[in-house]
Order: sequence, then C-alpha cells, then structure tokens
Amino acid sequence: MSTAEPIIIVGGGIAGIATALAAAPAPVLLLTRAPGARGAASLLAQGGIAAAIGPGDTPADHARDTCEAGSHHNDPAIVDLLTRSAVDAVHWLQELGVAFDCAADGSLALGREGGHDRPRIVHAGGDATGAKVMEALVAAARASGHITRRAGVEVDGLLLGDDRACGVAFSNADGSREQARGRAVVLATGGIGALFAQTSNPPDADGSGLALALAVGAKLRDLEFVQFHPTALMLPGLHSLPLVTEALRGAGAHLHDSKGRRLMEGVHPLGDLAPRDIVARQVWQACQRGGAVLDARVVGSAFAEKFPTVLRACLDHGIDPRVQPIPVVPAAHFHMGGIATDADCRTSLPGLHAVGEVACNGVHGANRLASNSLLEGLVFGRRLGLRLRDQAAGEAPAGADGIERLRPPALDAQALVGLRALMASAMGPLRDGVTLQAALADVETLAAAGWQGGVAKVLVAAALARRGSLGAHYRSDAPSA
Repeated sequence: MSTAEPIIIVGGGIAGIATALAAAPAPVLLLTRAPGARGAASLLAQGGIAAAIGPGDTPADHARDTCEAGSHHNDPAIVDLLTRSAVDAVHWLQELGVAFDCAADGSLALGREGGHDRPRIVHAGGDATGAKVMEALVAAARASGHITRRAGVEVDGLLLGDDRACGVAFSNADGSREQARGRAVVLATGGIGALFAQTSNPPDADGSGLALALAVGAKLRDLEFVQFHPTALMLPGLHSLPLVTEALRGAGAHLHDSKGRRLMEGVHPLGDLAPRDIVARQVWQACQRGGAVLDARVVGSAFAEKFPTVLRACLDHGIDPRVQPIPVVPAAHFHMGGIATDADCRTSLPGLHAVGEVACNGVHGANRLASNSLLEGLVFGRRLGLRLRDQAAGEAPAGADGIERLRPPALDAQALVGLRALMASAMGPLRDGVTLQAALADVETLAAAGWQGGVAKVLVAAALARRGSLGAHYRSDAPSA
C-alpha cells in the first residue's frame, strides 16, 4: 500500500485529534461534520481527567475504582493500560499548552467525583476542561503539516477491497459526493446520546459510527450499557441540555427531592458521590414523583471561578445557583458499548479502527467511572496514532476498486423526534422487559425508514437480551445481575 495514502479519521473530538497528532509525520485526512471542535461532545465536557497523580495514589487504586464503577464487567488488562497511561497523558496535554488548575503551592489541584475514593481529577478552567483541552488540540492540529482537515462533510459509507476497509464515501455540504482512499480508516464519531429525548451530548452524537459499522458487518458489543448523567439542567422542551457537573457534589452540593429530602441518604456509602448509575436512578425516580434539585449554595461566591460553565448556563435560564437550588434531570450521557475493538483499536474488519466513545474495548465495563472518558480518548487515540504511523508500508493492499457499503438514508425530522421519545421511555435509567419488547417492534419499523432506527434496533435488542441488571443497565423486572 502506498505510503502516500493517508490515514483517514472520521470525527474531530478528543479521540480523533489525539490519533491524528500522534500519527505524525504520516499523512492524515481528518473528516468532520463541523469546523473546529464544534459538534464534538469533548468540547462540552465539564468533568476533568482522572489520573493517579496525587500523593499516595496509584494506577492500581484508579483501576480498582474503574472496575467497581463498571460492575467488574471491565477487561482488567485494558483498565490497567488506561490507568498506567493517565499521568503521561496529562503531561502530554501540558506540553501542548493546557494549563491545568493548580493549588496554592503550585501543584495540580485535584477534585473528586462520583465513584472515586479520593481526589484524583485534574481540571482546566474549573468546569471548562473539555473546552480547554479541545482548544489546545485543535490549535496543534492546525499548526501541524501532516493533517489535512475537511469540515462540512457527512461520511455515510465505507469502501471495501480485498475484504478490508480501504476508504470512505461522503457527501459535501453542496450535495456532491466523493470517495477517499486510505491506508487505514479510523472511526472516532462519538456516542449515541442524541438518539434520546434528553441528552448532555450535542446533536452530532447520533450513533453515525455504529451505523457505518452495521453497514459493513463489523462486530459490536455491550450496546445495552448507556450511562445517564444524574444532573443535567432540567429545561422542558430542550433536546441537548446543559450539564451540571458532578464536581459540584464533590465540592459539597447535595441532591434533594421535591419535598426537600436528601436523595442519596442511606442509599450508598458514598452518598451523593455514588457511581452514576445509582445516582441517576434515584434522580429519575424523584423526577417521576415531582422533581429533583441539586443544592449547591455551599459553593457560594466561588461559583464564578470554579464552575463558570454551570453558573453561566443557570443564569442564562433565570436560575442563580449561588442562592437557589438547581432543577436537575438525568440525561443520556455516555455509551459504554460500541464497535468491538482490541487494545490497539482494531475492529473485526481489517483496515477499520475505532477509538473513543464509538469504540468498546472493555475499559468502562457496565458503567463508566467519572472523568475516564477524556482520558480514554487521549490514551487510546495516541496509542492508535503511533501504531498507524509505524504501520508497515508493505501491508497487503486493498483492491484497485473499493466497493461502497453505504448506510441507509436518515430518518426525517418527525420520525427522529418520535425515535428519541421512544428511546427515552424504553432505554432510560430504569427498564423492563415488557416496555423493551414493545419498543423493539416500533424500532424495527423505524429501522426500515432510516439508519438511526437501525442503530436503535440493535440497542434495544441488546437491552432485551440481558435479562438481569448490571451497572447502567437496570431491569426493574429482574434487579439482580
């Protein structure tokens, strides 16, 4: 295969850009729907990056908390790889210019979030970590000489030759179509939150990468495990909701129901900092009974410095969190499942790789530990980029003429709204077999109308097949794993 053929990366979030930067000096073609970091969930991340960087902390301790949050459905070897690589990933970002928040003595300030037994989260700009990290990565990508970026494209097909991926097919904003061939194809398209009625994700997190994998028959795994963030800002009628970071609870905020009762009291030893699936279920049930709020008034005047993103979002909607509780609701946040990959991000289809939230290598198990998502994109993106950079030029070439495997057309706007409502009711924090079975019949109809329906179909089928509860997958009709 000619070394002139680029590595094709689909997606411009943290995983995609980390892969592109690490692949230098190999040529990279980076294809994104939106310019810059727009459309990437990484940009909205308020949590930080977990790393065993504090005194007395170890990667083994970080790994233990990761596996406990994941209900030990994790792959221990992959978890070990993630946690051992965390400190180096933080240092790499510092070299790129990310200014992480520091304590008075100049050391990195460490926060604590749900599921962690101690403070080990580094932040940049308080709750603006995702934005700060993406700013540095995008700047580095623009300054590099090996990355060609094309925005405003919709990748809707893969090219296959000699039983391997050899390129992509895509539509431009003007409706014209193109193909691009490459030595490798990397899907870094993010998650599925936008398939739900309420999500913390941007609209582009719609499962497009899973649809491409389905079109070429690549293996998927753990699709039933969808994490709901317990505290999105409750704004009726909106689809993408502002996040109310978990770090607020780490700073002393507490959840209450509509009658003022503490939601997490007596539920879990970690209280408000219990793993997200447990907190999300409590908040979900409180919302059905009249509502839930997060009382963060303890933060007071420090809001502007430590949580500027939350403060701005609340004030924009007439809520002052410094003096009044914040109305919250669980929202689809992160997909632990995805395209099945190994530690090197290889899928079951030669030449096709997946990294970040669209991939599933077993690192998160049944429920992701807080602040492991940006870390995953960094660690495995860099690992993949380095491997593809060093990939032997003499690897078996694809056929001269790649065969297009296109995903189906998209659902129309009305059908998509209906699909989101269906997914919220059937695939939320609490599930049951009767509702899932009924939903499966509905999504089978939608699958015939558009690719989002096809993605929803495999998600619902996976949830129906797992009859017991595990992590973020909670069956009220079978609560034991």
